[in-house]
Amino acid sequence: MDKRPIGIFDSGIGGLTVANAIRKKLPNESLVYFGDTAHMPYGDKSPELIRHYSARIAHYLMTFNCKMIVIACNTASSHAYSTVAAVVGPDIPVVNVIDPVVDYVVKHHNKDKVGVIGTKGTIESRVYPRRIQKADKSIKVASLATPLLAPMIEEGFVNNMISRTVIHSYLDKTALRGIDALILGCTHYPLIRKEVASYYKNPVEILDSTLLVAEEVEQLLTEKAMLNDASSSSHRFMVSDYTEAFEKSTRLFFKEKLELTESRIWDNRSLG
Repeated sequence: MDKRPIGIFDSGIGGLTVANAIRKKLPNESLVYFGDTAHMPYGDKSPELIRHYSARIAHYLMTFNCKMIVIACNTASSHAYSTVAAVVGPDIPVVNVIDPVVDYVVKHHNKDKVGVIGTKGTIESRVYPRRIQKADKSIKVASLATPLLAPMIEEGFVNNMISRTVIHSYLDKTALRGIDALILGCTHYPLIRKEVASYYKNPVEILDSTLLVAEEVEQLLTEKAMLNDASSSSHRFMVSDYTEAFEKSTRLFFKEKLELTESRIWDNRSLG
């Protein structure tokens, strides 16, 4: 039995969807969450700066004696996975939000056409097409940047006429025609999963990375005999720049009101 917490970080609070999925999958596990709200979004930052931020956050999370680090951000997963793994060392498993999705697509969608929607930063990085086609060249990948979706969700426009109009305008694009599956390539997007699914009349599989990440976390902890079997979980949620608006928004992503604490880890940091 390993009672150490799981560390989770994101560029903001959208990664709370990942934390929520892990909590539901593994209710006995304790979580330490850090949202880098002082620097959000990461999508318009350079890869070097993203690696710097991610390394500092990973180091900070390890001060809580975390047994695993989960990178709950597509951009950081794309640019900083190796950096984080190097910071925490070989004994601490690191999970990102991209690889579990790629593994699933390769196993279940051979010779299919798979769509990806995400922020401009994620789509322009071409991380999903590169990794999927490296593993299986028979899979066609169609990518579409959907920059209005994340701010729309953060403002609470979900399951209404406005959200349906915006979602449908994106999914109507030529690039996504004829797809067999659609990757929700942003941790905000699980909140509009039902609206996306309702758009398609044919059986398009909607791939929610948060669920696949939670399964990967469970599998790794089981394999390494690191699960907490006791019902003694406790959670801590931190941000690098606190506002009441962030705390109010946590209910949207975590499905309950959370108490955020501010950890100013960037004070006196030359790149922060």
